[in-house]
Amino acid sequence: MDVRQIEAYQAVMTYGTTSRAAEVLGISQPAVSKAIMTLERSIGFKLFDREKGRMIPSAEGHLFFREVQISFAGLAKLRSAAARIRDYGSGDIRIACLSAFSTNIVPNAIGRFHQTNPEVAVSLYVRASSAIRDMVAANQLDIAIAADEIDTTGVEAVPYATIRAALAVYPGHPLEHKAEVEPADLHELPFVALAPEDTTRREAETAFAMHGAAPRIVVETAYSSVVCALVLARLGCGIVDPVTATGYLERGLVLKPLKPAIHFRTLLLFPPKKKSKLVEQMAKALLQERESLSLE
Repeated sequence: MDVRQIEAYQAVMTYGTTSRAAEVLGISQPAVSKAIMTLERSIGFKLFDREKGRMIPSAEGHLFFREVQISFAGLAKLRSAAARIRDYGSGDIRIACLSAFSTNIVPNAIGRFHQTNPEVAVSLYVRASSAIRDMVAANQLDIAIAADEIDTTGVEAVPYATIRAALAVYPGHPLEHKAEVEPADLHELPFVALAPEDTTRREAETAFAMHGAAPRIVVETAYSSVVCALVLARLGCGIVDPVTATGYLERGLVLKPLKPAIHFRTLLLFPPKKKSKLVEQMAKALLQERESLSLE
């Protein structure tokens, strides 16, 4: 069997007669009849019963038609995918981000992207920054956001967002009513720390050392969201990304400004290859979301 025979059969089933099918396909009626007879010989059963010049679909013909419709739907999907690849370079897009941006910035940016690209499938992965970097380098992702602590060898990296950190405290904490928190205020206080490799933690430790302050670390975690949860569990205070902390404020979390300022810095990552139009549009959506939140 070949595609032309299947097209002739599908046309007869859809339009009811060989003459109408021939008209739609732009071929002769005998050519349609011949294609269907050849198809029947190929598959080994009759698709139509011939009665007084009419072609009546057989029971087997109805069953076969279902499979043909599924196949034609698949072909239509392939044509659509080919059109997207022709116009944009890809029919889908793979994006990853660190946990801090997975419930706000990136979902909102995907929403922006979807408004102009409703047919494009988006796959979102939430990983640690080091894993994201490796996935980008291996060409498993099209675009990603990671913390600036990663090794950028083998990937294209551009600055994305710089966010001023805040100190998270629980209601009733000794620093709850301080207008600004300085390193000396944290000396020997129970402290929920970010992971040792985190550049924000290293920046904070530099500030602490300059002022002779040494908070008492009780827990370490790689995620600002977990810091927020641990602070609300009254294990201590901790430095967090305010964007991530937003969802915890209604649960009583209190954010205090830090002096001197400490920052979270992130990078936009791409594989070392030419960007498709879809990737460029996703990058634009991410930048628009950054600007809407007044991030640097």
